[in-house]
Amino acid sequence: MKVSVITPMYNCEKFISETIESVLNQTYTNWEMIIIDDCSTDKSKQIVKQYIERDKRIRLIALNENSGAAVARNKGIEVSSGRFIAFLDGDDLWEPNKLEKQIQFMTEKNIGFSFTSYEVISETGIDLNKTVRVPNMIDYEGLLGNTIIGCLTVVIDRNIIRDVEMPLIRTRQDFATWLNILKKGYKAYGIDIPLAKYRIVKGSISNNKFKAAMKNWHVYRKIEKLSLSKAIVVFLCYVFNAIKKRRKNVNEVINTSEATNIL
Repeated sequence: MKVSVITPMYNCEKFISETIESVLNQTYTNWEMIIIDDCSTDKSKQIVKQYIERDKRIRLIALNENSGAAVARNKGIEVSSGRFIAFLDGDDLWEPNKLEKQIQFMTEKNIGFSFTSYEVISETGIDLNKTVRVPNMIDYEGLLGNTIIGCLTVVIDRNIIRDVEMPLIRTRQDFATWLNILKKGYKAYGIDIPLAKYRIVKGSISNNKFKAAMKNWHVYRKIEKLSLSKAIVVFLCYVFNAIKKRRKNVNEVINTSEATNIL
């Protein structure tokens, strides 16, 4: 059962080697890695080409113009051949047993959509002692007010969920995609084990809380076409869950620091 790893890449020369290595180190070996370069201006493509010479499971597609992650991911999905689709951006990382655990979980339980907990690291790869924990299951209504699904952790079984395509928006296209899938009646099942590492890169939209919140509002009103009253309710839920998640992460850092002092 092949897994197609979809990796959009834009100016990732500082990180792409680590990202590829984290896929090469997977204990589950039946995969293809499709890296879609979104007109990088650094040495990202040259680095990827060196890996292609080492391992033919890695492919590189170069877009003709800078189009954003949604276009890049959709192109990767279009040319992929695996039964399963997994997502991993060009600056994030997987634990070595990520695919093995997830594919086993999905096939044993006949699950079409799964995601996992993940850890947060700094731009330089330092562990920030932050772990995003996930629920056992989430449906459409639950996800509306909770962006708990990390794109780098998602695996989808195309034998069950056949139509996977991201809306052509510059940000939050992954959130909108999960909503579109769950709106059809599917559920997403969580594995509460941190099997990936999300890198916080300075200047990214996801690292700007206000901009990220406004992008969520755009998804509610323009993509999901929620009424104003419903959008306000789920937006407040989103803000509450974001604050709760942030407070939990701060407590984890404090507890870790206290434990270090005790030792």
